[in-house]
Amino acid sequence: MKLVILDRDGTINRDSDDYVKAPDEWEPLPGALEAIARLTHAGWHVVVASNQSGLGRGLFDVASLNAMHAKMHKLLAALGGRIDAVFYCPHSPEERCTCRKPLPGLFEQIGARFGVPLKGVPTAGDSVRDLLAGAAAGCEPHLVLTGKSASYAGGGQPDGLPDGTRIHADLAAFVEFLLSRAAAGTLQKQ
Repeated sequence: MKLVILDRDGTINRDSDDYVKAPDEWEPLPGALEAIARLTHAGWHVVVASNQSGLGRGLFDVASLNAMHAKMHKLLAALGGRIDAVFYCPHSPEERCTCRKPLPGLFEQIGARFGVPLKGVPTAGDSVRDLLAGAAAGCEPHLVLTGKSASYAGGGQPDGLPDGTRIHADLAAFVEFLLSRAAAGTLQKQ
């Protein structure tokens, strides 16, 4: 199974210091939905792993979160893309759960749900905590220089990245990397 795990806020859609709380605040980043559609067309299963502490903080409810995801799914479907599942942590940091990134709980849930080991599964996010969670579950970490990491687009990188982290300008560049690598692997096998 070709599986990829993506962060949501700052990776697929615009992030906000005030939290993305409603469907009208959920805006895709340029090229992000098209990139996910490319993955879908190439036979990849796309899953989202996202901290949504706004739920635990009482800033929005599950109905609002579901409406945001419905908007994301609808916009993706119009491009021929899809996200197979959205896993989210609803807890505030003070609740000290195991599913809040940088802990690997969401990733472990994904592996269990899909019945696959996550060793080498690519994961992309815009923050170190996204990648630490994925790496702790055995995933291959990829940083996108959007959202929380946009300030590094001119050079440099955040401290604390897991070993082997690859850096990409945005989700579209990450997807191009994955698809090119897959095509090169196919050519080598022929």
